[in-house]
Amino acid sequence: MSRPTLLFRGPVKTLSGYGSHSRDLLKSLYDMDLFQIYIDSCGWGSTPLTALEPETNLFHLWIEENVISQSISQPDIYVQVTVPNEFNRVGKYNIGITAGIETTVAPKSWIDGCNRMDKIITTSKFSRDVLLQTVYNENDKVSGKLLKQHRIEVPLEVLNEGVDTSIYNNIPNDFELDIEEDFAYLFVGHWLSGNIGHDRKDVGMLIKCFCESFNDAKDRPALILKTSSATFSIKQREFLSDKITNITKNYSNPPSIYLLFGQLTDNEMNGLYNHPKVKSMVSITKGEGYGRPLLEYSMTGKPVIASNWSGHKDFLPMDKAIMIGGQLVEVDESAVNDFILKNSKWFTSNYSEVVEVLKIVYNDYETFLERSESLRVENNEKFSIESITDEFRLIMEPLLKSKPKQVKLNIPKLKKIEKE
Repeated sequence: MSRPTLLFRGPVKTLSGYGSHSRDLLKSLYDMDLFQIYIDSCGWGSTPLTALEPETNLFHLWIEENVISQSISQPDIYVQVTVPNEFNRVGKYNIGITAGIETTVAPKSWIDGCNRMDKIITTSKFSRDVLLQTVYNENDKVSGKLLKQHRIEVPLEVLNEGVDTSIYNNIPNDFELDIEEDFAYLFVGHWLSGNIGHDRKDVGMLIKCFCESFNDAKDRPALILKTSSATFSIKQREFLSDKITNITKNYSNPPSIYLLFGQLTDNEMNGLYNHPKVKSMVSITKGEGYGRPLLEYSMTGKPVIASNWSGHKDFLPMDKAIMIGGQLVEVDESAVNDFILKNSKWFTSNYSEVVEVLKIVYNDYETFLERSESLRVENNEKFSIESITDEFRLIMEPLLKSKPKQVKLNIPKLKKIEKE
């Protein structure tokens, strides 16, 4: 009997967080072997469409072979991976999957988009809670009387992102890293809009804290910024280099900061994570829907330092990661956009604590390895693609149409009746 048709739309070919998530979800659906899958590949901003390696990866080849070039008739199930304002009903049953809640309030367009679907899946408890707690009142323009409340009205479930542990693990490869220092902190993420201290990833303040920790120190580590801006052009690279210089020039003898600009493949990222000179990942982000690079890095068994708020708390417990305290503050005007709203709040780390933690981890590194290894073991079990597939299956199996099963009949042998 034919299987239900499933149309999957997501940025499957892009080197982006949503691209990696889309490929992982597709891998889970492929492994379930429950649906006839068609793929509608889309872009993701300016990120390159170069993630697939069909010559060496059979699953990537399968993706290429199942990308549709024209629309198909209404599928039984439609799965769309994107930000919620872009959700659309296409199938008989429609699932929207999203990750990007980074403040305390979701935009109204996201609430409306979610309500266009039959089910919403988000990647963290934090994102789930923000979506469910966001309510917009619609009042009469004359009387001010409450007419309607706009809130999530469809089922919403959490399905954490996983990682392919055949790629992301604690096994070094031949990735080359040309730095002088033997100890480097690593930051991975975009340097987004916002004044110093107000960009979402808080890259500028991370640089300042690092300089405060090790300015004029005789023995000191390096900081590697694996980052980019809105595009991946040479002009943007120079722009980011200038931003770094504008911070470090205020210090008499700042430590080394290296800019690693542009995109790397999954295998190259794992090589960077596991390079013997890369000792710890640090992120003082103001808010993450999930924080995938932090999860990937945790698979190395090396220390993870992160702000103690938002989506990454699902996989960074206090007793195994190094979590930085802080407080919620209103989003600065310089960081406001269509998705990050004025009057919403996000997290600002305690910068003096960041300065001290960077020193402590550098000077007493060995004391953090046991808890970091414990985090690796735990996350390897809970957040592997196989584990996430099992959870995803529990969401998808009930959607299968009940079809009659062929029953084996036990027909008695015929007995000839003799005439009397």
